[in-house]
Amino acid sequence: MAESDRIVVYTDGACSGNPGPGGWAWATAPDGSKSGSGGESSTTNQRMELMAVLEAVRSLADGSAEVHVVSDSTYVVNCFRDGWWVRWRRNGWRNSQRQPVANVDLWEPLVELVERHAVTFEWVKGHSGDPMNDRVDALAVAAVPRP
Repeated sequence: MAESDRIVVYTDGACSGNPGPGGWAWATAPDGSKSGSGGESSTTNQRMELMAVLEAVRSLADGSAEVHVVSDSTYVVNCFRDGWWVRWRRNGWRNSQRQPVANVDLWEPLVELVERHAVTFEWVKGHSGDPMNDRVDALAVAAVPRP
C-alpha cells in the first residue's frame, strides 16, 4: 500500500489505581485531527489500553487503508507481533497456564477486526517525548471519570 493508503493512529490507556477509574484515547497522526476517548469507573490499565486500540480500529478500518497502530502497551503490541492470540483462540481463549485469557471480551472483537482489515502494530516508549504519544496520554487521563 502507498503511504497515502495508511492511517497512523496513536492509542493509550490510563488508570487511577489498578483497578480503578480509567480512560482510553486514540488520535490520528500527525495532528490528531481524528480522535476518540472514553472512560470507565472501575477498570484496569490493560483494559483501557485494549479499549483504545479496539475503538480506534473500529472507527478507522474501512478497508480502504491500512491502519497502523502505535501504542506504548507491550501487552497489545506483543500479542499481535508474537501471535499470542492465535494460541489463545486455538486453546479456547485460555493462556499457557490454562487459565481464561483476561479481557477476552475485548480481544475477540479486536482480533476479528485485525483479521478482516489491514492492521499493523508498532511499539513506542511511553513518556519519552513523542508528541502524539503524549497527546493520547493526556486525552486518556482527561477521560478518566472523576468521583
